[in-house]
Amino acid sequence: MSKVLNILYKSLYLICKYFLFFYKKTSAYLNYHKRKFILIAIALFIIAIFFYAEVVRAPSNFPIRETVTIKEGASLYEVAEQMKNKNIIRSSFWFRNLIILLNRENSVLFGDYFLERSENIFNMAFKISNGDFNLNLIKVIINEGATVNEIAKIFEEKFDLFDGKEFLNIAGDKEGYLFPDTYFFPSNLKAKEAVKILNDTFTKKITEIDAEIKTFEKSLDEIIIMASILEKEARTMETRKIIAGILWKRIKIGMPLQVDSVFDKVNGRNSFTLTLDDLKTDHPYNTYTNKGLPPGPISNPGLDSILAAIRPTESQYLYFLSDMRGNMYYSKTFDEHIRKKRLYLN
Repeated sequence: MSKVLNILYKSLYLICKYFLFFYKKTSAYLNYHKRKFILIAIALFIIAIFFYAEVVRAPSNFPIRETVTIKEGASLYEVAEQMKNKNIIRSSFWFRNLIILLNRENSVLFGDYFLERSENIFNMAFKISNGDFNLNLIKVIINEGATVNEIAKIFEEKFDLFDGKEFLNIAGDKEGYLFPDTYFFPSNLKAKEAVKILNDTFTKKITEIDAEIKTFEKSLDEIIIMASILEKEARTMETRKIIAGILWKRIKIGMPLQVDSVFDKVNGRNSFTLTLDDLKTDHPYNTYTNKGLPPGPISNPGLDSILAAIRPTESQYLYFLSDMRGNMYYSKTFDEHIRKKRLYLN
């Protein structure tokens, strides 16, 4: 039970306590009808307090600054259940009846609704029934695997007065911890606010899987570093989980990770432009010359890559490679790996 609810109940208790005291002291002077009127008024007041606490007010975990999509063709019942499941309202029953009272049960407006702040059930019923999308904001899409530098460029392109240098100064140590997603921002967005929103979204997403993270025998930093590599190395959840199993195994047996995706941090190159000399580069992010994980994340991974990092697929494979189309090939031995490399990459 929330602190607000506790305060409401305590206040209600005190009101009832002092009313009964007052009622006993004055009952001799009040006739029957006056006492009946006061009792009804108090009963209505108590009902109103409970109705507000349990139905009207917004849930404590209301999804602020998020977008909820109502799909075309969804019934009023489905919309109400969606609102309840996403912690936007407390009661799907009362939400449905409010929409019906507004005479809009057959004309719920579908689309994307931006929830800038927490709203009570009356406001949400009005928004949904009148199509108050609140989307006169700027839409920003940050793709999974985007780096801090790439995110800064996205904001600079979207907002005329955005200070990209300030963003990089603030977000420089938050690589990996800025969650990629679709956002809606005001046109006067500041760098500090942008970093906070992306980082807060990351924290919220991680909190949702916190129990699973704690059971995995790696720190959050290690998980995010691995996830950032998986984001760059593979395209699907299945392949990411297999590669996660391979890479965690390499760390366990003391074998260098030998992944090419880190070279964007080393010299800006990728798998298809690397040379043998690049692989010998003395750099902390070079996973050919250094064992274990690199010092930090190489990108900002999405939820699928984070989940893949903590749900690795066990296999007998120790090597993998991908062709230019993204097809993955796995090998148990180095000789097998070399044969597949000649076959699929040359």
